[in-house]
Amino acid sequence: MKKEVVIGLEIHIQLMTKAKMFCHCSTDYIGKEPNTNTCPVCLGLPGSLPVLNKKVLEFAIRTAVALNCEINQVSKFHRKNYFYPDLPKAYQISQYDVPLGIKGYMEISLPESKEKHRIGITRVHTEEDAGKLVHKGDIASSSYSLVDYNRCGIPLAEIVTEPDFRSPEEARIFLVKLRSIVQHLGVCDGNMEEGSMRCDANVSLRDAKSSTLGTKVEIKNMNSFKAVKKALQFEVDRQKKLLAEGIEIIQETRHWDESKSVTISMRSKEEAHDYRYFPEPDLLPLKVDLKMADEIRRNLPELPEARRERFIKNYQIPEYDAEILTSSKALGDFYEKSTSLYSNSKVLSNWIMGELIRYLNENKIEIEDSPISPEKLVGMLKLIDEGIVSGKMAKGIFEKMFKTGKDASKIVKESGITQITDKNELFEVMDRVIKENPRSVEDFNEGKEKALHYLVGQVMRYTKGRAKPDFVFDTIKQRIKKI
Repeated sequence: MKKEVVIGLEIHIQLMTKAKMFCHCSTDYIGKEPNTNTCPVCLGLPGSLPVLNKKVLEFAIRTAVALNCEINQVSKFHRKNYFYPDLPKAYQISQYDVPLGIKGYMEISLPESKEKHRIGITRVHTEEDAGKLVHKGDIASSSYSLVDYNRCGIPLAEIVTEPDFRSPEEARIFLVKLRSIVQHLGVCDGNMEEGSMRCDANVSLRDAKSSTLGTKVEIKNMNSFKAVKKALQFEVDRQKKLLAEGIEIIQETRHWDESKSVTISMRSKEEAHDYRYFPEPDLLPLKVDLKMADEIRRNLPELPEARRERFIKNYQIPEYDAEILTSSKALGDFYEKSTSLYSNSKVLSNWIMGELIRYLNENKIEIEDSPISPEKLVGMLKLIDEGIVSGKMAKGIFEKMFKTGKDASKIVKESGITQITDKNELFEVMDRVIKENPRSVEDFNEGKEKALHYLVGQVMRYTKGRAKPDFVFDTIKQRIKKI
């Protein structure tokens, strides 16, 4: 019988508060000396007491309402007990049976369908982050690990979905949209590579006509959207192969090895009872003022869906362009800044989605760190409009801009790369090409259009791409007719 893929996601986002969840330590820990960004509270030393950072609550509610969740007026913190070297207290303060937000959803659009697919959000809750293990060499073969506690106590919001995904691609699309949402909310930068947004997935297979879920396997250590899709697809294929061979799926946690593109068994999967949850005795139940939640809901910033619709309406660009340009807040901001400087919004989207994103991806640079600013991009486009450079020449100039950070006008001035505007100079080149290629001229006169393209190409070759193709195309036909 055909097997149906069932995937659920558990996503942790680091909330961008200035202080940690239960103490005054700074959340700016990246790049700091190990174990210097700590205090008795986040290290769990005897006698220390946690105090909830109000900003954590505000950011978590903002996230929950943006995901259409109901807000529990009273929620509770629990101790999630487990021993691991990067957890100094041997428990994590989290939320268990009464989380902050419940019963939410998010809609995603699938490439092959115009219809939206609703993904259920089981819960949104807050918890503190653990420290970080630094392994010697590869994690699978490391002989020892070091512990850095700087990350302990960083506030997290955990978003747990229903098992509503039916393919790895759906999971990837969801994560891209979720990242854009939390960026627009201003609660998380969504950087998976640096770990501020982390995703675990539960994967299982079931008979297509059955509602009973199969044995699920948890996948960890997926630190990019591409890795999520690859890891889930590998796991789906692995489980299908095992079932085809009559081998039972074991409930376990597996690690995604990016270098080998495989999942590796880590441990048997824990259940909730393994953590021995019990109410955190040092924190009272969390009571949410519903007026506060309503105010947060009313004052939500523009979210990606609304921004996408505005881009389509205001800038007259296709839905596909708008979808890409709102896939991250910074990319949308770059585009909007560009449109404030240049009127042709479609030309802008073409260059941003084409050349700019390609160079950013190839060099693994985020849009925020792009060496080409909106001002520099627009400056180059204006050179095209003024006829100083052609579109083809602009692509070479763009590459130099990206590598050097220089303005297009400066690159043009230094290299002397401009379009030939002297018509007499172009006439001489065209006449030379016509004289050197009598067979092509004859073919064109016999109605073979390809011959004309060949002649135009020869003119572009002699001028090293500095002639205007449209001008050459129209003019060379006239000069042939005069022969």
